Parts: sequence; structure tokens; C-alpha cells
Amino acid sequence: MLQNISYNRPAIKRKIDTEVGKTFTLLERMRLNGTGSPKLHITSASIDIHNLLILDKYTNTCNVEMRPNGIIVMFRSLLETYALIIPYHKLTLYKGKAEEYSIYRDQYFIKVKADKPAIHKFFRKIIDYKADNAPTQIDDL
Repeated sequence: MLQNISYNRPAIKRKIDTEVGKTFTLLERMRLNGTGSPKLHITSASIDIHNLLILDKYTNTCNVEMRPNGIIVMFRSLLETYALIIPYHKLTLYKGKAEEYSIYRDQYFIKVKADKPAIHKFFRKIIDYKADNAPTQIDDL
């Protein structure tokens, strides 16, 4: 789900919280050693996201926020902030070339450059958290 989150809209905030959960508490963030990514440079994106990114001349960057039930990929275009909300059961991560990660949800995707060790460490944290805490189909029965 791609949303404009520039403005304080309670309906959109509720929708995001039901998709991926509320933000982690301070204690949980300390236990996880942080829940936000460093600045990520976008190398390519799906057509919907690409059409937003080409509206301005600035460098295309994003960041990822971990939530209990998913992640939020946030980026800016013009003066607006957009979020790609991805629950863990729809999240697909690929490590392409040694310097690139691909983040997929349905028809949306964002590919980011991973040129620093901190970026590899953050994506490893997402993969480990998803494996340990995401519900499986057996849990849903």
C-alpha cells in the first residue's frame, strides 16, 4: 500500500497501524539496537514509485522503519513524504548484486544500493526479526 503521509491524517495513521502495527516502545527499540535504517540510495523502482521520484531533481533516497508486523519504506518527492507499507507476510527481500537489495510488495518494488556494512546489518536484522516473529499459516489456524 502506497500512501502520502505528509499530513497528520488519523484515518491513514490507523490504516498503517493495522497493517504493520504501532511503533516499537523505547525498550523494544533499545533491545533491537534501533529500528530505523541509514539513508538508502534508490537505484530503481516500480512504475508507480518511479513516477513520483522523477518529479524533482534531487537524489532519490529512502529509509526503512521496522514495525512489529512489517516495515515502512519512506521517501520524499517534491515536498511530500510517501510510504510503502509492507506487512511481513507480503514482504519479499532479495539481495541482488553484492551492492543491492530489492524490497517487494505485490506490484511495488524498490531497489537500494548497499554500499556500507551498516546497510547489510540492518537488512539482516529485518530478515531475522521476520523469521522469529512473523506469524505462519499454522499460527493462523
